[in-house]
Amino acid sequence: MIDIINHINDALWGYIIIIVLVGCGVWFTIRSRFVQFRMFGEMLRLLTDSSVRPTGHEKHISSFQAFAVSLASRVGTGNLAGVATAIAVGGPGAVFWMWVMALFGAATAFVESTLGQLFKRHHSDSFIGGPAYYIERGLHCRWMAVLFAVLITATFGLANNSVQSNTICGAMEGAFGWSPATTGVVLTVFTLVIVFGGIQRIARVSSVLVPVMALGYFVLAVVVVVMNIEHVPHVFKVIIDSAFGLEQAVGGTVGAAIMNGVKRGLFSNEAGEGSAPNAAATAAVSHPVKQGLIQSLGVFTDTLLVCSCTAFIILISGLYDNPELNGIALTQAALEGEVGAWGPVFVAVAIFLFAYSSIIGNYYYGEANVRFMSRDPRAVTLFRVCSGGVMVMFGALVSLDTVWSIIDLCMALLTACNLVAIILLGKYAFRLLDDYRRQKRQGIKSPVFHRSQLPELEHDLECWE
Repeated sequence: MIDIINHINDALWGYIIIIVLVGCGVWFTIRSRFVQFRMFGEMLRLLTDSSVRPTGHEKHISSFQAFAVSLASRVGTGNLAGVATAIAVGGPGAVFWMWVMALFGAATAFVESTLGQLFKRHHSDSFIGGPAYYIERGLHCRWMAVLFAVLITATFGLANNSVQSNTICGAMEGAFGWSPATTGVVLTVFTLVIVFGGIQRIARVSSVLVPVMALGYFVLAVVVVVMNIEHVPHVFKVIIDSAFGLEQAVGGTVGAAIMNGVKRGLFSNEAGEGSAPNAAATAAVSHPVKQGLIQSLGVFTDTLLVCSCTAFIILISGLYDNPELNGIALTQAALEGEVGAWGPVFVAVAIFLFAYSSIIGNYYYGEANVRFMSRDPRAVTLFRVCSGGVMVMFGALVSLDTVWSIIDLCMALLTACNLVAIILLGKYAFRLLDDYRRQKRQGIKSPVFHRSQLPELEHDLECWE
């Protein structure tokens, strides 16, 4: 069964997804006039933006909390185990293509998250939205919206959580000798406690965990790089040579570097996958573009910062060509070689925080789409048990190759569905961006959007009175 899934993955990733994903990133970058670079300062300013759209019965989810929920999902296994897997399979050149994906993917993230905000809806205790909602309201295509809801529920709420759990258990076994079954049981209990608390609890936990874990890991990586500063030029040379070198082209490894760089880049930063718009929609902001910019910054934070930390640690260690090391074991071995025996322990703690925050962030993406498909509260309860319980335990007990093969297939199908939607609806994100820039030029510090500004959509926009 896994062999069949791998053949399908090779076909999808080798031809369709990579071409469309990169093409969309380039097109959105040009069409938005390089929004991810020109408005980088505005992205940073918006992290502390306190101007919100007045709400009625919804509880307030700030821009930063929505950013933290999405970053909780982004910053996880992909940053430690995913980068290591990309390097082990595709060589150091995969790192270069992860960077490329981040630079262009930030524009894709801007478009999809702006649309998530634009078409969000009122919910019992917060706003709710995402691709399923903008497909139904923007494209008026219910079957496609349901298809996306099913795919993202399977991808994030189920398959992705098994990857996170698998990596946590592997790290704990390597550092402390704990059995995967024991770790899986403890992790399952912790997860169920959080997910039964809803988006408010998820947002609070994420807003604490994400900054702490990202900053701690970044500081350690900087220390390792400074300790080995003389090797940094060689690291860049290895990355570039592997991405474009003649020897690699003849050997066919350039294609492997591109494919694995794009796959692991997407798994890590999720730009174009349709996940982050679910978190972006929960924020109470005065203009949809604000969350588009915030989520674009999340791509940079994830790949250019955290993923690069892991890549440099591994490449400095020189262990990346050891065929016996892959995934989180490669990251742990590389760090142990640089900082000593406590390195694997640090990675185990870091991966627990990274992957655990991803589990609860992934869970919310699934819940938002279960609520889209069904208003029956029993459906949400069943999903909580399956996502936070069954799949977390499943990931603890199966092999690394099994969970990665399943998630690759789910990601490919999910991304294809979302890209079709944002290509068709992207024009609204660009009109909103033009409006935002116009208001800023007029000296308005906090631009405001009203649904009357898009008269053809006025009846489809529920939250912008």
